Amino acid sequence: MEFLHSMVRVRDLDESLHFFCDLLGLEEVRRKEVESGEYTLVFLKAPGDDQATVELTYNWDVPDTYGNARNFGHLAFRVDDIYETCQRLKEGGVTINRPPSDGYMAFVKSPDDISVELLQKGDPLEPKEPWKSMDKTGSW
Repeated sequence: MEFLHSMVRVRDLDESLHFFCDLLGLEEVRRKEVESGEYTLVFLKAPGDDQATVELTYNWDVPDTYGNARNFGHLAFRVDDIYETCQRLKEGGVTINRPPSDGYMAFVKSPDDISVELLQKGDPLEPKEPWKSMDKTGSW
């Protein structure tokens, strides 16, 4: 058995690509536009990981929300420096819902309210400010 991908539905493809690629650092590996089905599939991967992908599914003509019937747990990514990653996301306008106060784990949300878990590669980093005392916010 081989794990292929996780799929998430997105409302605004450009906004989602900005979050996942420009801010989080994933890379687009392929794209498929299906005119007959009126949807676009975009597959992303983490740099250096050629196995698992995230599939963004953009349906061309849907309401602004998919409702709660399409719930999704979360995506998880291991990062080289959790503080640098969270700072880049914060500077890009992303709320850090669960800051890396322990130097190891953080949660943020995509523009489509999808929880994204970030885990520090290797041992936790030494807890430091502003992350150490930053309040948790919202849900993750």
